[in-house]
Amino acid sequence: MICTSIQNKDIQQILDLLPRQEMAEIRLDRCALEEEEMEQLFGESDVPLIATCRLEEEPGAPQILERAIRAGAKYVDLEMEAPAAVGRRIREACRSYGSVLIRSYHNFSETPPLPVLQSLVERARSFGGEVVKIVTTATSEADNATIGALYESAAPGTLVAFCMGDKGRPSRLEALKKGAPFTYACLSEEEASAPGQWTVEAMRKAVYGDFRFVKAEGLPMPSSKSFAQRAIVAAALADGVSTLEGYTPCGDNESALSAARALGAEVTLNGRTLTVKGIFAKPGCLHLKELHTGESGFLTRLCIPLLATLSPQPVRVTGEKTLLKRPLTDAHDIMAAYGVRLYPEREGPRKTDCTLPLKVAGPLIPGRADVSGKGGSQLVSGLLAALPLAEGKSALYVHEPRSIPYLFITVDVLKKFGIAIGSEMEGDDAFLETQDWSLCSGVNFFFRGGQRYKPAHFAIEADWSGAAPFLVAGAIFGEVQVEGLDTQSLQADISILDILMEAGASMSQLDAPAGPIQVSRAPLSAFEADLNNCPDLFPMVAVLAAFCPGESHLLGVERLRHKETDRAAAIEAMLTQMGVPVSIVEDRMSITGMGLTQRVATGQLLRGGTYPSHADHRMVMALSVASLGASSPIVIDDVACVAKSFPDFNELFARL
Repeated sequence: MICTSIQNKDIQQILDLLPRQEMAEIRLDRCALEEEEMEQLFGESDVPLIATCRLEEEPGAPQILERAIRAGAKYVDLEMEAPAAVGRRIREACRSYGSVLIRSYHNFSETPPLPVLQSLVERARSFGGEVVKIVTTATSEADNATIGALYESAAPGTLVAFCMGDKGRPSRLEALKKGAPFTYACLSEEEASAPGQWTVEAMRKAVYGDFRFVKAEGLPMPSSKSFAQRAIVAAALADGVSTLEGYTPCGDNESALSAARALGAEVTLNGRTLTVKGIFAKPGCLHLKELHTGESGFLTRLCIPLLATLSPQPVRVTGEKTLLKRPLTDAHDIMAAYGVRLYPEREGPRKTDCTLPLKVAGPLIPGRADVSGKGGSQLVSGLLAALPLAEGKSALYVHEPRSIPYLFITVDVLKKFGIAIGSEMEGDDAFLETQDWSLCSGVNFFFRGGQRYKPAHFAIEADWSGAAPFLVAGAIFGEVQVEGLDTQSLQADISILDILMEAGASMSQLDAPAGPIQVSRAPLSAFEADLNNCPDLFPMVAVLAAFCPGESHLLGVERLRHKETDRAAAIEAMLTQMGVPVSIVEDRMSITGMGLTQRVATGQLLRGGTYPSHADHRMVMALSVASLGASSPIVIDDVACVAKSFPDFNELFARL
């Protein structure tokens, strides 16, 4: 990225300049800012800012830098010449407040030999530099080659090295091509902070040419189908009329409405408000021969235990499209634990699996069972919905649980309809200390039998899964603002915020917890993410990794094998075709990325061409975002399949 050096400005002048900058260095030794002004500047700006204060120009530099850190500076630049005690203070402050520490070396007379520079880099790292800045003076073109050689042994995105002076001018651009997270430029030649510095305008033209960045505000997100489907089915089971506000249609949601009507519920839609008159569900109340669940794997698994409870005779469950090829992992064993038999019309890939169409034969017998969660949370969610209806107490232990947040979405929605479920999570000391769901080894659920669903009235949450492509697009390609999301949501895909934060994106929210969320460009870096609890994010996070310098690691590959397609294979093939190095070893996918600025500057954008969607809505969304950073158009063979979860996606994406 291009970092603009700002000096000799007051607070208002700085604030006026920032919206037009990618990134900025604030020379606090040359901009006299009060503490309140620092808080306003560093605490509220969405532009990544570097706080710099030269020791030789400002005796109180350590205190000024500490104030900038407390105010929220993303980066803090401390010269290597700083006394050891000052270095420790600044490093500790950065750790406490989350600032990235830059340790910098400047030589205003020459460029030392390469071995000397290499030792300086190592020394800067030992002094706590997450980013190392080496700036020397070029007395010949050979000095540029010397400084450039430092990148050969540097981890991607961790070194900023270039030469000052007229002869060093080319090295400032070359730094970006070699993988520097940013280079420095000035507002005008008169305001250059060092000899040989480019103006921002000249650097932008040289780096980006006619590359187009994205900017969009006020993008409305659809309702969460995770919440909507659960709420629709629960409302259909209730004794009375429920109203669900904020509904938006999609293929899976419409399948849930059709299923609710097939169960006997009366459903009407007025604008975005659903009204559902339920059937007062209790064991044996249904007289149904067949239920069609569309292409929704979750709806299928939710309904199987309910049908076993509510119907005195076997019910045939049918589906369509990709769902007919997707195995219901461990369904035989899980349902057999409560006495339910499944009769598929054809065998699944394993004896414990089955596929649609199949017959469900109850009754579901209350009791205690231990089931595997390795295959996902969806069938367990069906048991959570069905066991409270049975005429006796039950307990369910889920070992090796996956997609844990979705289980607690089910518990949360059912609670709104009067269903009480007790729960207890298990794990080792690390889990007890962090409460990190990925460390949970088991979940106990407890049910009081004989419960009945009551009508409810509430608004359906907006969808974090649908928001993820837009948030990632903002983090890589510009600035995007989305509306309607709840940052206190139980949705698993809210994890996209943590992933973007670890990758280094700039994020802010107005009026938390449900105000607009804005994500914008900042220097990104490689990251690790465990996606076992949020597998729907995998395609989108893989595209993010392609634009993060270094090697990112994504866990949860095995959760992808039986989605709408084999998503793991589809993602691997997509990235390979785009020219992004990718490998899969067991449950881990490793992706070697390159920052957008380096890709543009070196002509290494993603490869365009015709790409298959595999009839998978998540793959279409990932390909759409990737197309923003491709050297030629990316043509997707089937974009209509996004209607499964987000019918308005293509129209909304066009606003970018």
